[in-house]
Amino acid sequence: MIDFTAHPVLAALKARRSIRAFTDEPVSREEIETILEAGRWAPSGRNNQPWRFLVVQTGDPRKVALESCTQYDHLIRDCRACICVFLEKSKKYSDMKDYQGAGACIQNMLLAVHALGLGAVWIGQIVNEPEPVFKALGLDGGIYELMAVVAVGRPDETPSSRRLPLDTLCIEPF
Repeated sequence: MIDFTAHPVLAALKARRSIRAFTDEPVSREEIETILEAGRWAPSGRNNQPWRFLVVQTGDPRKVALESCTQYDHLIRDCRACICVFLEKSKKYSDMKDYQGAGACIQNMLLAVHALGLGAVWIGQIVNEPEPVFKALGLDGGIYELMAVVAVGRPDETPSSRRLPLDTLCIEPF
């Protein structure tokens, strides 16, 4: 196998972690814009780019309202910014392809967060409660479909991770 540490992108893939503890330090507009730009460059089927973003920062009453929409309320409370990721329904052409594109978009943003020395966690459970989320954010659920909320901040932890051995993930040897 090629040495991951010899290639910046591969090294970032291996080093990135979900951060669930944040400091009180702010995240700058420039950093958020960079994260969104990374998401914008994700691949999508037919290059339809159906994702849409809403950034809700500390001090915005919608952030407090968003806390009540998930069992992970502490992540939303403690982060400095929530990046809410949606698909615009009128821009979709295939549920599966568009969901895959949203996942790629979110992964791009998580890698950008890591590259900037920030921390983030992908809150997926919140999609199970779309109606309260749309109400909290003042959005029309007829126009958008909620994909995730990414909680962003400056990390206040250094978590470790492990992965299953590659041979246990391959259906057959290659």
